[in-house]
Amino acid sequence: MSIKDTLRSRMDRTSPLFRVIYALYKRLVRLLYLFCRAYTPMDEHLVLFEAFQGRQYTCSPKAMYQQMMADPAYKDYHFIWALTEDAEKRNHLANARTKVVRYNSRAHKLACAKAKYIVTNSMPLGFFRPRQGQHLVETWHGTPLKRLGCDIAVDSNSVNTADEIHARYRERVAKITDFLSPSDFYTEKLTSAFDLSGAGRHVRMIQQGYPRNDFLSTFSEADVHAIKARLGVPEGKKVILYAPTFRDNQKLDKAYSYSFTLEMDFDHLLKRLGEEYVVLFRPHYFIADHFDFQRYQGKVINVAGVDDVNEVYVISDMLITDYSSVFFDYAILKRPILLFMYDLELYQGKLRDFYIDLNQLPFPIVLEQEELEQQIIDAFHGDFSFDEGYRRFNETYTPMDDGNASARVLHELIPNP
Repeated sequence: MSIKDTLRSRMDRTSPLFRVIYALYKRLVRLLYLFCRAYTPMDEHLVLFEAFQGRQYTCSPKAMYQQMMADPAYKDYHFIWALTEDAEKRNHLANARTKVVRYNSRAHKLACAKAKYIVTNSMPLGFFRPRQGQHLVETWHGTPLKRLGCDIAVDSNSVNTADEIHARYRERVAKITDFLSPSDFYTEKLTSAFDLSGAGRHVRMIQQGYPRNDFLSTFSEADVHAIKARLGVPEGKKVILYAPTFRDNQKLDKAYSYSFTLEMDFDHLLKRLGEEYVVLFRPHYFIADHFDFQRYQGKVINVAGVDDVNEVYVISDMLITDYSSVFFDYAILKRPILLFMYDLELYQGKLRDFYIDLNQLPFPIVLEQEELEQQIIDAFHGDFSFDEGYRRFNETYTPMDDGNASARVLHELIPNP
């Protein structure tokens, strides 16, 4: 366990003592990094990838990496992936052009100093400062429904105040050189959330689609069968994906992590639906370690450990979510989507609020489980169509997600590889 993780595990992050010690630790790490950077030449053909603080091999960094590996135009490039200790993830990356380092290790910090391009889908490490000519490419990880960063107006978070969140986003955006975007809406909202206009320098917005969604337009039936077999999802079942987000006001005691109160009654749901259904449960990665569904004997499958959410998208026949960004991406598949917003009044009024008027969404909003179950049954028995409202939604929020976003993004990022 790193010094940073030890501090977080043994001390409440909101305590004054933690703040003092952690501030001193961050300053020391930053000084050591700057010293290292000063004596490390930049490698013009090195790309460093990371996703969700090293937790996963996934999202737009994965899609861009795979595109570079497959495209002869980038044959002279080599790559580093920063991952936490996980042999299975490392096995995906066993090739001569790719090296894996432990996230936040000395080797990772050296890679940050050396790589011409750093591609991440979450906040860059606190110590990092870009050098002249270096690119920090922020892909982020979803089109937002709920307000983010500098657009959060209330102190509803159990870990940080709104002012602290604003300061953290502004501090981190000072390091970003390039931001990816799939739509005009996304560009507008992320510019506001990260206060890009106030960054004091130009941040390039590459609006060429979302690389992570390429697979949703290019997968095959063979892919679907292979994924189902690997995850133990029976063929011939109606597959429902339930993917709720975390709640800012639900936090584990004395830990820098969130909890989640499960409001979905799986027992009642399965009894109502019958044997022909199976549920895939995928909580937000903040809260993915707090569930055990062995007693459901394969009728509810916890897919939180599947790195690439696209895999559970393509094998499911319906998505149930709440305020998560997942429904923007899932809509590319043109399949039924239900929004189970059982705590809508609390969430909208006291936690986050939204960028979009919910009445403009083409998906049913459900507040009670009984209504949810009926909506599921209706959708699977003919009461669903890809209608005009659904089509307009896709034209607004995923207009460039056609399976070629990775190639376009890389062409703009590295025009003459």
